[in-house]
Amino acid sequence: MKVIALGVNSAFAVGEFDSEGKYSPKFQSNFLLEFESRGKGCVDGKPVFRFCLDFGGDIRHSLKGVGLSMSDVDAWYCSHPHADHIGGLEGIALSTFFHPFWNAEKAEWSKASKIPIIERLMAGEELPEECKPIMMGHPAVLRAIWHAGKPGLNTLQGITKVNLGIYFRLVPMHAGVPHTFQDGNREWTVYTIESTHVKAGMESMPSYGLMFESSDGKCVYFPTDTLFMNPKTMAAFYRKANVIYQDTETGPRSEVHSHIDDIRLADPEIKKKCYLYHYNAPPEVEEGEFAGVLQRGEVHLY
Repeated sequence: MKVIALGVNSAFAVGEFDSEGKYSPKFQSNFLLEFESRGKGCVDGKPVFRFCLDFGGDIRHSLKGVGLSMSDVDAWYCSHPHADHIGGLEGIALSTFFHPFWNAEKAEWSKASKIPIIERLMAGEELPEECKPIMMGHPAVLRAIWHAGKPGLNTLQGITKVNLGIYFRLVPMHAGVPHTFQDGNREWTVYTIESTHVKAGMESMPSYGLMFESSDGKCVYFPTDTLFMNPKTMAAFYRKANVIYQDTETGPRSEVHSHIDDIRLADPEIKKKCYLYHYNAPPEVEEGEFAGVLQRGEVHLY
């Protein structure tokens, strides 16, 4: 499994202009995971299945930074419905929906008729599931992202019953139910893990992180946006993981992210597993205190 940091910054981080007026953006926190199995891509003669973990509004630009576009991704996952994690939804849906050759199966389906896609759907024909990108997420998140994207995605001409399933092959990820990704000779099993992101009044917003466990014993954990180890039972997942990608707030406390001051108080053995990201400004850390401070474009192989 290859992990690529498409972006590492917080929702409201802003880039800078240099002395010549050139702008360097700070991309929102999204990850691209690549598995050696059948997908749209091929690298060095080997098939590649691409899985994007969260997709903020600048996802098309951060993908461009690694030489890819939204149509190169096989599957998408959303941890929770905040704009820096779902802001790219409409662009992804529309750019792939109207792409007649998005994958081999859709190319075959498109060539079977000279009638445009929208007209075929208006006539009652259904786009086969294998012709759509995959959208994965906890059922509650899938409902929420449709509600967020509905104003723009509900405007297909002549089609009265539009839903998220028109655009994506939906894969609900229920808590405790494993999903698998083949990766060459290995297999990765992935679970969703609920944590607390926002507590506001009488309501709260969870974020659903992902724990990847390989068939040869490797464990990689993405808690996603969360209050640090909240609930406290999350500590068991932190101890189990070999590598943790930890969201890290470095500015004033918002009480909706793991703050660097709290992370510093964690067990040193846990801290050494953590790559810090989702920061406004990079945190200043002691050498060896953490696995590292993640930089945009950084690649890790597992």
